[in-house]
Amino acid sequence: MTPRILDQSSKLKDVLYEIRGAALVEADRLEADGHTILKLNTGNPAIFGFQAPHQIVRDMIESVPTAHGYSDSRGIMSARRAVVSRYEQVEGFPHVDPDDVYLGNGVSELITMTMQALLDEGDEVLIPAPDYPLWTAMTSLAGGTPVHYLCDPEDDWHPSLEDIRAKVTERTKAIVVINPNNPTGSVYTREVLEGIVEIAREHELLLLSDEIYDRILFDDAQHIPLATLAPEMLCLTFNGLSKTYRVAGYRSGWMVITGDKRRGEGFLQGIQLLASTRLCPNVPGQHAVQAALSGVQSIEALIAPTGRLHEQRDAAWEGLEAIPGVSCLRPQGALYAFPRLDPEAYEIRDDGKLVYDFLVAEHVLLVPGTGFNWPTPDHLRIVTLPEARVLSEAIERLGNFLASYTQ
Repeated sequence: MTPRILDQSSKLKDVLYEIRGAALVEADRLEADGHTILKLNTGNPAIFGFQAPHQIVRDMIESVPTAHGYSDSRGIMSARRAVVSRYEQVEGFPHVDPDDVYLGNGVSELITMTMQALLDEGDEVLIPAPDYPLWTAMTSLAGGTPVHYLCDPEDDWHPSLEDIRAKVTERTKAIVVINPNNPTGSVYTREVLEGIVEIAREHELLLLSDEIYDRILFDDAQHIPLATLAPEMLCLTFNGLSKTYRVAGYRSGWMVITGDKRRGEGFLQGIQLLASTRLCPNVPGQHAVQAALSGVQSIEALIAPTGRLHEQRDAAWEGLEAIPGVSCLRPQGALYAFPRLDPEAYEIRDDGKLVYDFLVAEHVLLVPGTGFNWPTPDHLRIVTLPEARVLSEAIERLGNFLASYTQ
């Protein structure tokens, strides 16, 4: 009798996540063999020596004896009120109350819930290219069709309004905006955001705004919350503690719903249903929210001109620009650089192979640009979390490797 073979679900055929893809498997194997690998593939502050703010840790510890039961499916009231207070301090942000806030096991869970509640088979979602690939993956897994609009590297990686407009169809339900942007480090101007809102208003699209890096800004960059430009439109704003507060492992994120909820009544009932079926978010992690949002904002020292994140951003950008045939936008926000390898200088047909070969040769793990749904194999993403000295050395090794590399 032929053994029954269990294959993966067909729903996963279009789900990719190269940030933790095949190259990471090889990196883990090399580590198991005793090699030291510099992993520049994930924005995980803890592994690069960033400590969680002490008041967050203290509140988590003190809450543990009473945090062993389920909470409200939306999340504990004190945390949701803290989120409300955060946005009350943002000029022009629409009114919200605690029932408009959902806490989640990271923003990732909330993205998944949103797509499952929103999409029928074949519904389309406009997603930037390059993107944070979870948006594309969860759109596909929910039965929808991701449609990628291009961001323009010649215009500081701002979204192309012309391309967005050209890709709206009668099946388009929503548009995703990632600002500050992962992977490019771009921070969008008011003009660009107003253009996106106008297209969404014209076609009655749901706005999905990923703002997890809204307080990681450099130089004179200013973040404009999308909801402030569309107070009457249904808009979901996603954020959390993973990056600004360096507690990625606490898996503590939130989603804020603003605008005319009557037009999305059924969709919002779907979100409530899904929130209930997961019972509740991780309760100890929820107790970190109030301490984080009401305490000293230690991120401000890190992004200042003499701060560690600022110095690392500069080291990465300067090192990449020094490599012949490599160019890079100076990141205005977030924790990444997205350099371009000039095809005239480097004939790269498979950027995944480039990343793998560089890992094996130099023991540094990057992510290929096509892993962020960029259409051509001429970009890489580099995490800028290591100390400046370590980043400079890794990028110098990349330049030396590229000088003799061929496919």
